[in-house]
Amino acid sequence: MEMRERTKHEKSVDSEEVKSTSLAATSLKSHPSVYIIFVSLLLDLLAFTMILPLLPSLLDHYRQNDKPDGLYPWLLSKIRYFQQIVGAPDRFNSVLFGGFLGSMYSFLQFLASPLVGGVSDVYGRKPVMLVCLIGISFSYVLWALSSSFLLFVFARIIGGISKGNVSLSMAIITDISSSATRGRGMALVGIAFSVGFIVGPVIGAMFARWAQGQSGDWFVTPALFAFGLSLLDVLFVTLFFKETLPKNKRASSVAGSLGQAAAYISIPDLFLFRAVKNISKEDLRKLQTLGLIYFVYLFLYSGLEFTLTFLTHHKFNYTSMQQGWMFFVIGLTMAVMQGSYVRKLPEHKIKPTAVLGLLLIVPAFIVTGLATSVIGLYIGLLLFAVSTAMVVPCMMTLASKYGSHDQKGTVMGIFRSLGALARAVGPIIASIGYWSIGSTPTYIMGGTLLLWPWLKLKTSNI
Repeated sequence: MEMRERTKHEKSVDSEEVKSTSLAATSLKSHPSVYIIFVSLLLDLLAFTMILPLLPSLLDHYRQNDKPDGLYPWLLSKIRYFQQIVGAPDRFNSVLFGGFLGSMYSFLQFLASPLVGGVSDVYGRKPVMLVCLIGISFSYVLWALSSSFLLFVFARIIGGISKGNVSLSMAIITDISSSATRGRGMALVGIAFSVGFIVGPVIGAMFARWAQGQSGDWFVTPALFAFGLSLLDVLFVTLFFKETLPKNKRASSVAGSLGQAAAYISIPDLFLFRAVKNISKEDLRKLQTLGLIYFVYLFLYSGLEFTLTFLTHHKFNYTSMQQGWMFFVIGLTMAVMQGSYVRKLPEHKIKPTAVLGLLLIVPAFIVTGLATSVIGLYIGLLLFAVSTAMVVPCMMTLASKYGSHDQKGTVMGIFRSLGALARAVGPIIASIGYWSIGSTPTYIMGGTLLLWPWLKLKTSNI
């Protein structure tokens, strides 16, 4: 009898252990919506990155074909006085206008992303995501129809306002992930970005190359292809994505939710990390230092990165196709570095790797700025790709160490906002430098200034 009871008890224990193991295994599986978000982001980024190698040629097109009373000639008339003072060639005007467009797009994204997140906290993720994706699709329709520079600028404004889908994707992953699976979900987001920036520019350049042999506005075909990808994204999310924020977990009022979102838009609050609560003064000081380093790095980096297509267009006469392959090489190098080395780094090597990456970006821009041959250019671009693969992931990992468990989302949100702000300011400043003093002095100056983030991180106790 006693033996029978013991056997029953052991079976019961075994059953509970099996059940417990099964639950643990289930909890380590990523939610199916993570993969839906991955596909959605990939479609979005393929469409978004198509324009990167086309922008110099697009601006040249509007310089030659915009109406006499159009926006492009009007802008030219406003800068003509300063152009004569600095002696900037007419072909450099496209760099200045491109920098304005790049900064405007990023600034609108900086403003829209927290507001989109705040509205989705009240009304749910899916309807707000669909509004963003429909807005992005509409921007591509406007691009295809943009026979004038004014309409093209308007298309970029709509696209920038609608670009809150990226930050919304991060919120969705947070909704459906545990602490054990969140890293895997964010890694899939990183993979979507890598693949998008590898393949998208090549697709855009291939379409542009084919279309330039046709009559009419050559950019219509890549614009319509981008629209097709965005429309597919809308249909995919409509059919397969299920709401991840239950009604009982939503914010009660839009005003309260948007009030919290304002902490990601107020520039003083961002740099002081005021939204982060229950953190020691020492950790807050380190976080503020890390945020400043990250902002300065991305401010300088994004400006020089943005003007890269203009440098190869003006200095090496690169076609859109050649620029597409250039982005392919950069993206592939980054993906290999991140997949084979960076993601496997032990914790004690995170900061040294970030420091090394910050140091490598200095010669990357100086060599690129001084390059007079394609070999010299690609040496600089190789250093650029390796550095980029190391710096941002490692600095984000360093930031994730700070704050309590329920504050880590706030910390990472502030870092994303600082990055968006840096990308909103960097392109226009670098473009003004390129336009007024030329590419070589701008790249040498930018590369030299990048010594500050390297030295600051190296000597800090972060």
